[in-house]
Amino acid sequence: MTENSFRHSFRTQHRLRPCEMTRGRRLRRPGGGVLRWTVLTVLLLLPAAVPQTRAADTVELWGMYEVVLRGPSQGNPFLDVHLAARFAQGYESIEVPGFYDGEGVYRIRFMPQKPGPWTYETRSNVPELNGKTGAFSVVKPSGANHGPVCVTNRFHFAYADGSPYRQVGTTCYVWTHQDEALQEQTLKTLATSPFNKIRFCVFPKRYAWNTNEPALYPFEGSPRNFDTTRFNPKFFQHFEKRILDLQRLGIEADIILLHPYDEGAWGFDRMTPLEDDR
Repeated sequence: MTENSFRHSFRTQHRLRPCEMTRGRRLRRPGGGVLRWTVLTVLLLLPAAVPQTRAADTVELWGMYEVVLRGPSQGNPFLDVHLAARFAQGYESIEVPGFYDGEGVYRIRFMPQKPGPWTYETRSNVPELNGKTGAFSVVKPSGANHGPVCVTNRFHFAYADGSPYRQVGTTCYVWTHQDEALQEQTLKTLATSPFNKIRFCVFPKRYAWNTNEPALYPFEGSPRNFDTTRFNPKFFQHFEKRILDLQRLGIEADIILLHPYDEGAWGFDRMTPLEDDR
């Protein structure tokens, strides 16, 4: 498996335009077509603390609108359930894939690019997830919400509202895989630093000064015996929490999705192309 560094702003959410991305965990679009695995990145609005079935009526521009649904937990929801929602405003519509978040909870997350009224309708091969509709309003951004970072004038970066973004970055490959005390220390150090971007990995790394076993892994199973068809929701919930911690500090997350730094310790560097794409 070769290194595939996927740089993006943690403010993006659905992968449809240069500054829009989705997070998927092996859910397929209705009608087929495997979604490439991406990492959730959010801005401003925190994910619900507990599962809910009704989303908020308003959301900020470039914020996160979340639809939370209850569905089947039996079998393998990551493979068996197809879920998406079409968000529409006037003649414009965008299809956003959903994902299974464990314990029978399904989520669809959308970052609106335009203010005003929006509607949505879900599509799924599971009856209890299909045909769910709703409406919400997108209001003006507030505070430090400048939107996602995008390329501007070919060689520069800027936020979606036009504010310049001049990156001063650092690398801390596996800070989210350390013990909680060290993670908190890292955040405190970053809070007093000049950095506005940090580059780090989804998967753990093993090298001379980093040989600890992570508390959580991206997949269910055990080292060298992971079931790559089943994601570990608790891992991603923790990963999302740390991205939000960075967001509160005004620091962009530059996330490496795939990398060969395993050295056989967990088997992630021996994943097949199909597993990589999942």
